[in-house]
Amino acid sequence: MKHYSVAVVRERLAEALNEVDRGVPVIIERRGVRYRLTREPHPAARSGRKPVIAQVDAEVLGGEWSWDWTPDGLGLKPKTGR
Repeated sequence: MKHYSVAVVRERLAEALNEVDRGVPVIIERRGVRYRLTREPHPAARSGRKPVIAQVDAEVLGGEWSWDWTPDGLGLKPKTGR
């Protein structure tokens, strides 16, 4: 746990915030009163997002395909030897 006076935390605010990001509790003391510096949790992701990939072939998911260079560029090809 880190303890800072108000005068010190004015000079080292970035350091105090880095400590909080690492999970170390930070206490700031002013005239005998202690204040705890904490971080707000990230807001929940919005539920209205559409997936980037709407449908995936079961064989692609199962690893039956791999990437290979074709005359047109990078493409999928079936794996052999299975």
